[in-house]
Formats: sequence, C-alpha cells, structure tokens
Amino acid sequence: MKCGALSLKNISFRYHVEESNVVDAVSLEIPAQKVTAILGPNGAGKTSLLHIILGFIKPHTGQVLVAGKPHSDYSKQKISQLVGLVPQHETIPFNFSVFEYVVLGRSPYLEPFQMPREADYQIANQILGDLGLSRLSRKPVTELSGGERQMIHLARALAQQTEILLLDEPTTHLDLGNQSRILSALRDLSVQGITILFTTHDPNAATFIADNVILMNKGRIVEQGSVAETLTEEKLSAIYRVPVLVEQHNGRVMVMMK
Repeated sequence: MKCGALSLKNISFRYHVEESNVVDAVSLEIPAQKVTAILGPNGAGKTSLLHIILGFIKPHTGQVLVAGKPHSDYSKQKISQLVGLVPQHETIPFNFSVFEYVVLGRSPYLEPFQMPREADYQIANQILGDLGLSRLSRKPVTELSGGERQMIHLARALAQQTEILLLDEPTTHLDLGNQSRILSALRDLSVQGITILFTTHDPNAATFIADNVILMNKGRIVEQGSVAETLTEEKLSAIYRVPVLVEQHNGRVMVMMK
C-alpha cells in the first residue's frame, strides 16, 4: 500500500435501540497523505466515528473502505498494520517503561506469544529519537506528565508503521507548549506521506495544521472543505451555539469567542 485513504459510505450507528444515532448517515472521503480534522462540540459523534473506522464498533448501516477495500476484507492484524490510533485516554495496566510501551506498537507484526525482535527494538529507539523522547526511554509511564504521556502514545502508534493515523482529541488538557509539539509532529508526519485524521473541539488546532476540515454536530456532517471554506463565523457560531469571531493573523485563521 503506497498511500493511505479512507472512504465512509452512509455510516450510521447508535449504542442502544431506543436512542438516536450517534453517527447518522455519514459519508466521507479522507484524502491520502493530507491532514484532515473532524471538528465539533463534545458529543458530536467524533470518537464513535474513529472507533467505527478502526472496527472497534460495527456500524448498523454503511461501509468503511480502507485503501479502496472493505474493512471486512482485512484481518484484525492487517488493519493494525494499516491504521493506527492515538486515543484520548488510555489505561496502561502495567508499569511499563517508555521504551517497553513503545515496543508494544510492534505487536501487529508479531505472532501470538512471539517476543519482539532486534529490528522491533531498533524501530522503537528510532521513533523515540525522532520525537525527542530518548531521554524518557527508561522512565516508567506512570511517572510521565500529561504532555509526555500524549507524546509516547503517539510514539507507540508510530511504531506500528501505519500509513493512516487516527488521533482522538490529541491536544486536550495539554498546555500551549505541548499542544504545539503534538501538532508540529503531526504536520511533519503528513509531509512524510502519512494520512492524518484527528478529532478536536478546538478550531485553532484545526487551523494550525489541517488541509481539510469536517464540521460534525449531533452525529451528522454539517460541512467539509478547506479551512477557509469551513471555519467561518456563521458556521462555527451555529455549531458551538456561541458568537464566534474569525480573523486572519500573519496569514493564519484565528478563532475566538466574541
């Protein structure tokens, strides 16, 4: 597979029969080797959509295509080699070192009960170096700050060496410095040819790196297109139900509350 791409065709899903759809008739084309942001308020259905793409949950209607083939055509192991996830929250049950945790990303390439190979360790070391995390290699994951933990979640996903990377609210609860590090790392990955799809409720995270923006609310796609086309005062005010100001600053769109 030379480049990653996702197609969603008429996807609908609800968690309980008596409830309304949390994802409702969603059809999308995620362009390869670009950064796409799914933007919307809390409860818009963004996380559920990512879980459907990964196969964690099965849609009631519709189909997901990965690199032009139905998701159901792939084994779980093969999907894990094609699509990686950086979750918003992840419980790590054991007191792994950072290096041990990143090596877990090599699991899709190992047989059951097979130990990592020397090549797997080299890949983990390389990724930690590329992200500037080598100094944390021996540190227990439980002792990391929030920003450090989010970076090693990214490192673990990169160890999978997928060409499609999904991230669920990657900058939530991070300070400005760590937000910048995460978003800059994603922009660099896109330049290297990785397809990036991330969810966010922060319009400014989308303006920072996204080539394409999808506006989502109440399970539906409201708008999609470039930053300039989608992040307008009218559209954002309607989604977030508060007055929003959109301005240009040094050639970049900035979104603020009025």
